[in-house]
Amino acid sequence: MNKERFSVKSRMKSFYYAFKGIKTLIVGEHNAWIHCFAAICVIISGFLLHISATEWLMVVFAIGFVFAMEAFNSAVEILCDYVSPERREMIGKVKDLAAGAVLIAAITAAIVGGIVFFPKIVALF
Repeated sequence: MNKERFSVKSRMKSFYYAFKGIKTLIVGEHNAWIHCFAAICVIISGFLLHISATEWLMVVFAIGFVFAMEAFNSAVEILCDYVSPERREMIGKVKDLAAGAVLIAAITAAIVGGIVFFPKIVALF
């Protein structure tokens, strides 16, 4: 258990590092660029199709879920490459599992998007 006393300064430092991690994700990870593009398209569509507050909650949660899983995957990959620069079967399994987590999140987000947007798109025709 950490016996260090609470400090506003150390909490602020934690936020600094967290935002630094988000910047690293957005700037350095190509898959995150794809997620950004998709998120922007979904957000614009949400405004154009006037989705409800509840639908916005589902969409925002799905977007955040995908980005969180992409950050987790990127962290796992970087750590694996650091620990074991050479190819190893077990490291490959770890990386595959982390990538699978992103895929599950993306599929879940796509299902949420379909539930939210499909009826609105159909109603336009």
